[in-house]
Amino acid sequence: MQDLRTIGQKAKAAARQMRLADAQAKNEALEEMAQAIEAKAAQIIEANQEDLAKGQEAGLTEALLERLTLTPDRIQGMANGLRQMASLPDPLLVTDKEWINRDGLRISRRRVPLGVIGIIYESRPNVTVDAAGLTLKAGNSTILRGGKEALTSNQTIVAILQDALAETQLPREAVQLITNPSRKLASQFMQMNDYVDCLIPRGSAGLIQAVLKQATVPVIETGEGNCHLYIHEAADFDKALKILINGKTQRPSVCNALENLIIDEQVASDYLPKFVDALAAHNVEVVGDHKACSIDRRIALAQEEDFAQEFLDLKLAVKITSSYAEAVEHIEAYSTGHSDAIITENYQVAQDFMNDIDSAAVYVNASTRFTDGEVFGFGGEIGISTQKLHARGPMGLEALTSYKYTIQGDGQIRS
Repeated sequence: MQDLRTIGQKAKAAARQMRLADAQAKNEALEEMAQAIEAKAAQIIEANQEDLAKGQEAGLTEALLERLTLTPDRIQGMANGLRQMASLPDPLLVTDKEWINRDGLRISRRRVPLGVIGIIYESRPNVTVDAAGLTLKAGNSTILRGGKEALTSNQTIVAILQDALAETQLPREAVQLITNPSRKLASQFMQMNDYVDCLIPRGSAGLIQAVLKQATVPVIETGEGNCHLYIHEAADFDKALKILINGKTQRPSVCNALENLIIDEQVASDYLPKFVDALAAHNVEVVGDHKACSIDRRIALAQEEDFAQEFLDLKLAVKITSSYAEAVEHIEAYSTGHSDAIITENYQVAQDFMNDIDSAAVYVNASTRFTDGEVFGFGGEIGISTQKLHARGPMGLEALTSYKYTIQGDGQIRS
C-alpha cells in the first residue's frame, strides 16, 4: 500500500519550491510537459485502450466509456491546453490592492498559491493533465487521485509529466498520483490536514457528496450539472433548435450538457414536435410532463425525479410552462446551479433572466456547452464550482490562489 505520509511530505516540500518559482521557470516546465505528452501519445493511447477494455468487461455505460476514451485529437488538446496555460499571465504577479493607512503603514494584498491541492476525480484522464498544469502554473503542488477505471491511463500520464519536470528547474514531486484505488486510502487522503491545504472533487454527485461528508481538509465543491434550456415565447426557432441539439447531443456525458428543456406553451405546439424529430435523429429519449405528452405522443411521461436528474446520457426531460415566471420557478426548483440558458429575442426578458437565475453560468441565445475553462480563456479548468465561497463557475488559475497581506512600516507601534 502506498505511504500517504511520504506522498504528503514530498508534496509539501515541492509546494515550498513552487511558491518561489518564477514565471519563466513555470512556463518552460509547461512547454516541456506539452512536448512530452505529444511525444508519448502512442504510449498514452495504449494505456487508455487497456483501461477501456477493462471498463467494457466491467460493464461501464457508454457514457462513462466515452468520458474515459482518449483519442489522438484529445491528447493533442491536452498538450495545447498546457501551452495555453503557459501563455497566460502569472496569477502570482498580482497585487490586488495597496494603500497607506492612518499610521503610515503600506498595506498590500498579494496573490499567493494555495499550497498542496488534492484532486479527486473520476473517468476522464484528460483531467490529469489539466489539473497538473493549472496547479503548477498557479505555484502549487498537487496530489491526484483518479478513478480506478482510468488507473493505467493516469499512471502513464503522470509518469510522463514527472519525467518532463525532471528536465526542468521545478520538482518532479510537484505532481503526484495515488495509484492505490482503495476507498480506505481515499478516506485517509481526505483527512491529511497536515499536508493538504485544499481538496477539489470532480465527478459524479455521489463522489462529491462522499468527499464533503468524509473530508476534514477544506473542500471546494464542484457540482453536478442539471442544465436547463428555456425556449421563451419570443425565441427564434432556428437558434433554439441548433442550441438544443448542440447542448444535448454534442457530448452528452459531460456536466455542461443539457438535461432539461422548458418551452412556453404559446410556442410549444409548433416547436416541440420539430424538436422531437431532431432529437430522435440523435437517438435521444424524451420524457415530459402531461402537456408535453399531449403535444407529441413520442414523449413518455416523466417521473418527478427526471426533472432533477443529471442523465449524462441521451435522455431529456421536457416541461411546458404558461409564463416566464413559471419557467424561472421550475429552474429554481431543479437546477443544480451549474449552467442554464434562455432563447429569446426579447431584450428585457433576456436581461431579467440573467438577473433572476442564480447559477454559476447564465446564457442568452448560446449553448451551455460553452461552460468550460479553456473556452472561457482560462487554459483549462480544475473543475466547475457551483458553490459561492472562494470560487464559482469554471475554475482557472485565479481560483487556485489565495492572498496574503504584506505590511511595511518604519518603526510604527500601536498606541
